[in-house]
Amino acid sequence: MAPSADDNSYKEFDQVISNIADYVYDYEIKSEKAWINARTTLLDALGCAYECLTLSEACRKLVGPVYPGTATVPGGFKLPGTHYQLDIFKGSFDMGVLIRYLDHNDAFFGAEWGHPSGAILAVSDILTRSGEKTITMHTILEALIKAYEIQGVFQIRNSYNKVGLDHVINVKVASTAVVSWLLGLTRDQAKAAISHAWIDGHPLRTYRHAPNAGPRKGWAGGDACMRAVHIALQVKNGQPGLSTALTAPRWGFYDVLFKGNTFEFPLPFSTWCIENILFKVNCAEGHALTAVEAALQVSEELTRRDKTVDDIRKVDIRTQEAAMDIINKQGPLHNPADRDHCMQYMVAVVLVKGAMVDTADYQDNSPYAQSKQLSDLRAKIQLREDPAITREYHDLNIRSATNALTVTLNDGTVIDEIAIEFPLGSPKREETLPLVREKAKVNLGLILSEVGVRQAFECWESKDFGKINVSSVLDLFQPELPN
Repeated sequence: MAPSADDNSYKEFDQVISNIADYVYDYEIKSEKAWINARTTLLDALGCAYECLTLSEACRKLVGPVYPGTATVPGGFKLPGTHYQLDIFKGSFDMGVLIRYLDHNDAFFGAEWGHPSGAILAVSDILTRSGEKTITMHTILEALIKAYEIQGVFQIRNSYNKVGLDHVINVKVASTAVVSWLLGLTRDQAKAAISHAWIDGHPLRTYRHAPNAGPRKGWAGGDACMRAVHIALQVKNGQPGLSTALTAPRWGFYDVLFKGNTFEFPLPFSTWCIENILFKVNCAEGHALTAVEAALQVSEELTRRDKTVDDIRKVDIRTQEAAMDIINKQGPLHNPADRDHCMQYMVAVVLVKGAMVDTADYQDNSPYAQSKQLSDLRAKIQLREDPAITREYHDLNIRSATNALTVTLNDGTVIDEIAIEFPLGSPKREETLPLVREKAKVNLGLILSEVGVRQAFECWESKDFGKINVSSVLDLFQPELPN
């Protein structure tokens, strides 16, 4: 039987696409907590950029001009921590890479665990330096809050990983929406741009999982940012949208890539996601943050008992389903990206080191990377999912990220289980924001002088911060030129 002819009648934009655009263009942010958290997340992100530049040679090789002689583009984006001034595409890519490469910036979890990485700064800086329009820090923070919200609301119940796709889809869609607004596109043009983001050939999760986990996961967010800017500019130059990009039978996102399922939204777009963001005070993949805190307590208990890691027979960890899927590995680890996505490695480092794991511990030149003692200990660490922990992880009224460690010694002694529900960095721990600010101060000090760090913080804490244009702020984050 021959197929029937396709229905080619006009269709309105899919409701999901319209909802995103309407939120970006209409929603008025009234939450004081949202503004405070947005300012903190941006400061933390810039600090993470400095950390990546300082501690990762692989990251440094990714940023900067693609071709010799293009390190300074007149009117280009001043990449924080460097003397580069880049075009809008490379600038968006590089900023996303610097924020995300070492996996130390904030995150929001749900059915997906994602990290907003921004084209916001690059686009806004270029618009301001060119004189096309002046973008203030108030506008930057508004765009940031809305990008977080779009990405976060999608992540709560919608799992791309279950169909093999990577969650940077959400980075691309959220970035496209807010960049369209920043560029001055009409609402209908923003809908067109968002529709292109949904059909834009999304990455597989291959680079996040054994045996292929590797550094691409550190630049995937930057790649999504760059694509978002390209899409928005194409629409600005006249490209039409695809009104049923999600729902078109046979050819839309739902049928082709989402097994016919539609998106589920437990919350309307507001400011809930930025208000409930998880900061990374410690340098560990998000599902392991409570595990490394518990491991530190185990280490202290071993010291009290006059025992060492060589006295450990096994370590049992009760954890969430997501940790089982993403960071549960046995066998050799091949690179820093592999190590920072292995809970057994993170816990073993803390136990051997007797101190919290940090960025340097994942690098190839770390004494732990090739340590036989650590490798032997890692083989003794077993993870298992506790369904109750998984339920509380997804419960919007709880949102815990529990890990519980039980250590058995060679002599048969069992150390009482140590369970931690909410990591440092959680909105439910009151010490979070002061610790994040201290983390940023340390990271900025990796490149800026003491005076430079003080000036950056004075700017950030100014009552007039929202009125300052973005380029003036970014100028504070350029390294001092040598005399």
